[in-house]
Amino acid sequence: MILQVEVFEVIPTNAYFYIDAETNHGFLIDPGAESEKILQIIAEKNFKIEKILLTHGHYDHIGAVNEIQRKLKIPACMQKNGKIYAENPDWNLSSNFGAEMTLQNVTYLDDDSEIFLNANKNFSLKIIPVAGHTTDGAIYYSKNDSVAFVGDSIFLGSFGRTDLPGGNEEILFSNIKQKILTLPAETILLSGHSPATSVEIEKSRAWYK
Repeated sequence: MILQVEVFEVIPTNAYFYIDAETNHGFLIDPGAESEKILQIIAEKNFKIEKILLTHGHYDHIGAVNEIQRKLKIPACMQKNGKIYAENPDWNLSSNFGAEMTLQNVTYLDDDSEIFLNANKNFSLKIIPVAGHTTDGAIYYSKNDSVAFVGDSIFLGSFGRTDLPGGNEEILFSNIKQKILTLPAETILLSGHSPATSVEIEKSRAWYK
């Protein structure tokens, strides 16, 4: 089961619950703000969140991590290049908004590794590096459910900005083409700031040509 929740502090951002229907355990992806709202959903639905997964280290995607970790005692995970974003408010952009936040308790994931639920080893996501929007950009892909949580790498009809620390348009375009648009055509792409799209739809865009 996938539940999309829009949260807001800096800009509206999509956070996602990816939940195993058999066990009600799952992952929380990109909790960018409104920790109380997210925790209330978890309590009301009796979700058992095992891990927080981050597509990249920008403030609008990590803003609620510390409070949720404090309450739930669970790990937060991100791509292995994420350390500078986790620990540097200038890179994670929190300093731009007077927040000055850092992440201290982070698990850095190897590229192309599988993240499994403890409650059900058949339920997992694969982390695929997609740098360009940031140096630590990544997507989380489920072949079984034909879905990828793509953060700010690609949107419906667009793609992430590359003028922030660690951004590189050439690298982003290359990675979108090689890492995202080579997934099966039916794969649904769930982004940080747009409605859902798919590999099939985005491969037809003029910018991809």
